[in-house]
Amino acid sequence: MQSHIKNGQFSLRAVILVIALSLLSISISAQHYTLNNSESEVTVTGTSTLHDWEEIAEQKSGSIALDNGGELPKISTLKFAVEAESLKSGKGAMDKNTYKALDTKKYNQIVFEMKNVKSVSPVTSASNKYKVVATGNLTISGTTNTVDLPFNLIINGDKVLLEGKKPLKMTDYNIEPPKALLGTITTGDEIEVHYNTVWK
Repeated sequence: MQSHIKNGQFSLRAVILVIALSLLSISISAQHYTLNNSESEVTVTGTSTLHDWEEIAEQKSGSIALDNGGELPKISTLKFAVEAESLKSGKGAMDKNTYKALDTKKYNQIVFEMKNVKSVSPVTSASNKYKVVATGNLTISGTTNTVDLPFNLIINGDKVLLEGKKPLKMTDYNIEPPKALLGTITTGDEIEVHYNTVWK
């Protein structure tokens, strides 16, 4: 009986050891990169009944872990956040309307967190560039939707670049498009997020 227990304990320890070693090998092979805020650009563009508009995100953060040891890079984690009140248009009144629509006093960040990678394919014109579609949760103003985020991934030594754009609708996140001048100027529901980010 004791021999069975000992054998069982040995088998359990062996399984735990194998799992631990496999997790260790994954963490060693994956490179971790952090978003460089000063070198990265994220802008939001949209329309209104008066003119097109653009807002620039001044404060951004994030991390990505990827393994570039195989035929195609493998992304294990990707998280990206924008401080909502760092969105600036250069016009104070428009910014106030934006913050009110986003309810920034309650929800101070816009966050994307990857769940899985949908596809990775090489760009034939460059050996270090790939087209990626990552599926994840995008949270804006307390509403979370699962979205596909497309981007170009460029791996350059100790630096990684993510470039792309993503169309969105404000109403999909329970945001009422901002209005100005007693409702005579209305913002369009559709916006587009443009990202050109550097990770080190």
